[in-house]
Amino acid sequence: MDLTALLADLRAESDELDSWVADLPADKWATPTPADGWTVAHQIAHLAWTDERSLIAATDPDAFQAELATALASGNPQRLVDDGADAGAAEPPAELLARWRGLRESLQQALAAVPPGTKLPWYGPPMGAASMATARMMETWAHGNDVADALGVKRVPTARIKHVAHLGVRTRDFAYLVNGRTAPAEPFRVELIAPDGSMWTWGPEDAAQRVTGLANDFCLLVTQRVHRDDTTLVAYGAEADEWLDIAQAFAGPPGAGREKS
Repeated sequence: MDLTALLADLRAESDELDSWVADLPADKWATPTPADGWTVAHQIAHLAWTDERSLIAATDPDAFQAELATALASGNPQRLVDDGADAGAAEPPAELLARWRGLRESLQQALAAVPPGTKLPWYGPPMGAASMATARMMETWAHGNDVADALGVKRVPTARIKHVAHLGVRTRDFAYLVNGRTAPAEPFRVELIAPDGSMWTWGPEDAAQRVTGLANDFCLLVTQRVHRDDTTLVAYGAEADEWLDIAQAFAGPPGAGREKS
């Protein structure tokens, strides 16, 4: 994917979420979301925090590495994420929204300026600008789903979710790693029905392990926004079946996932 087009999709995804909260009364920012203990304000604050971390990684890698080392030394790096969300959620909503808008615009410019081949540090493996933009797309889409659920917004899946699906496929081995398991040696075949009815595919056609279903369901699963039993996804093969139980497209420790509806 061309980085310019990818950044345009990231901008569109952010703008869609922005439109749901732009005119939201201040008291509604305290609306609980499906993420335990997180309000709408927490969701936007988390995106602002991660956009800022991404901006630092892209513009001052040494500063990012120093911050990461401090977080790891604390023994509870997840606390850094939660503290960032709590601090942002305590801001006046108008200030939080303005800060998020400024950070995501600065990040757009920073990622566009990253030299080809440059690897940026992160909480998982280092990544290039395109991969960083894809990760931001995934986070924005996932947390946008939490906000949509909280506010009763009916989301219409778009072709932009292909970036999320691609990341979900690419992070297969990472999901095994963070769960203390050995990743399968052979690639899987993934066949997903896109929002327009076309087929998106990854992996060799003759792969012994295969996953099929709706692309939106796959994206919800790999971002742990839905219980597997509440999706259309079907696994063919024991290893593919195992993967769907632990799939995780985001960095960090294994998530708790969602309860079956």
